[in-house]
Amino acid sequence: MEITKKMNVPADFLYKTIIDSVLHDIKQATDQTLTEDQLEGYSYLKQFYKDSNANITIETVKKNQAYAFQTATKKNTFRVHYQIEAIDDAHCTLHYEEKMTSEGMIQQLNDMLLGTILGYFKRKQFKKMLSMMEEAY
Repeated sequence: MEITKKMNVPADFLYKTIIDSVLHDIKQATDQTLTEDQLEGYSYLKQFYKDSNANITIETVKKNQAYAFQTATKKNTFRVHYQIEAIDDAHCTLHYEEKMTSEGMIQQLNDMLLGTILGYFKRKQFKKMLSMMEEAY
């Protein structure tokens, strides 16, 4: 999934909102309090359900420009990349990209089918979240 959107918020606000969310997620999952400077290369285990977890690795942290992470489960690897470009002091462009790699042929077919069906809803939900960020500014 790829989304590019002109945002009615400054690049630094959008970046800080993303990073604050990441830091909160790490605190919830690990009970560790990190700083932005400690994020790049950091990995942690996140429990989703009783017997479902994922290893999350933060790959890229570039202040006010980019954030990327990888989530690896037994069946899939998700890569997410946020690219932020300042337009002026009050606007920026966000390019969001999400890719999934599945383990095994049956899992690949299952994910392709579900990805097609759920992709629309996921895209709609993500755009709604971006609008909420703009409203919060």
